[in-house]
Amino acid sequence: MRNQRQEIQAVGAAAQRQGGALTLLTLAAGFVMAMIDVTAVNTALSDIAADLHVPLAGLIWVVDGYTLTFAALLLAGGALGDRYGAKNAYLAGLGVFLLGSVLCALAPGGASLTAARLLQGAGAALFLPSSLSLLSHTFDDDKVRARMVGTWSAMVATASAAGPLVGGILVHEFGWRSVFWVNLPVGLLGIVLALRLIRPVPPQARPISYTSHALGMLALAGLSFVLIEGPVLGWRSAPVLVTLAAAITVALALVWRERRAAHPLLPRALFATPAFAAVNGIGFFINLGVFGQLFLLSLYLQQRGADALGTGLSLLPMMAAFIAGNFSAGRITARVGMRAPLLGGLATGSAMGLVLLALAWALPDVRFGVLLAVIIVMNVAVGIAIPAMTASVMQVAGKAYANSAAAALNANRQIGALVGVALMGSLLHALPAWSQRLPAGFAVVALAFGCGAALAYRHVHLRT
Repeated sequence: MRNQRQEIQAVGAAAQRQGGALTLLTLAAGFVMAMIDVTAVNTALSDIAADLHVPLAGLIWVVDGYTLTFAALLLAGGALGDRYGAKNAYLAGLGVFLLGSVLCALAPGGASLTAARLLQGAGAALFLPSSLSLLSHTFDDDKVRARMVGTWSAMVATASAAGPLVGGILVHEFGWRSVFWVNLPVGLLGIVLALRLIRPVPPQARPISYTSHALGMLALAGLSFVLIEGPVLGWRSAPVLVTLAAAITVALALVWRERRAAHPLLPRALFATPAFAAVNGIGFFINLGVFGQLFLLSLYLQQRGADALGTGLSLLPMMAAFIAGNFSAGRITARVGMRAPLLGGLATGSAMGLVLLALAWALPDVRFGVLLAVIIVMNVAVGIAIPAMTASVMQVAGKAYANSAAAALNANRQIGALVGVALMGSLLHALPAWSQRLPAGFAVVALAFGCGAALAYRHVHLRT
């Protein structure tokens, strides 16, 4: 009888583990799909440009259109998930993302492709906060929840690193539209599994400041227009100057409203210490450097004759370096605390950026393999800093404001990615040859990581 009970318990435990793994896959499906899509698109840029006759500014919009709505609506996505239920928001986000993916795959021109990318970003902003919320509510045990969240993060990071290779294979074998078509079966499976496996989370009565969210999106859209269209229309052209003035006015109106609102987008208590704003600034600069270099090197490789598959294979080691850094960060942080890997990783990243600048400037025909060796060192170092950055903002926020702090950090990181791609596009417009473009691009990367290191040195003094 005792053996029988033990067998029943073992079968029950195995079923629970299997169910937990399936639930984890269900909740990771959306963001894994989105992260692959973000990085895979970079390998398809040359094919999109040739097929749809899209100029450089149009390609920047294709990349940044997604990031624009993702960043602008991320805080709103979290609030809507709280108010209407995380499961409802997750399913709605997947549906919107899939609709955007189908429209991307069917796009007849650059403008329609950009519009569909905006829709994709809006969907991702809905399902990302809800997926983490559902994951936290699904697993009651603290240790199990921590393990599942860690596995979820590793899956997302791996998908991001594999994106260029996956995109390269798809584009090489089936054309650039397949990068978007592949989302359809994955997303539909995710919706079916979510309907069957995920328990609803009761909604919370939470006020939503639609005006503040709208002001934030308008300010970001104006900034994007200025950075992307400035080199094309002229920095002193009327559309650029008017949009810049409007974006500044809207941003000031948002700040004024947030200082007086009864229910601000972020709890005012978070700003009681400079460390919170500093870590968000670090997140901005990290993504500026990371996604700026990805966009720059994707176009650099493709202009040198690499096809989509060759580009994906060339980018894979530099993306995998982030994963190596992420997995090393836990052991390093356990030994020396959070400040050292955060500051040291960013300082090393900035130094390696300067090495790349010197190589590209002194040796215009330097082999990509030489650059790649330095890039791998740089990305491993920055990969070590990223978990320390996330842990730092969680420690500053405490349990009471953890969700709001995480949403703010993710939003600022996406804004950094948007600005990084737009800045690289401006450099490509302004400089006529790659012998000038590449050093300038590496200078931006070095400066971005250097600014992050300066913020960490000045403001982030946390306990281990």
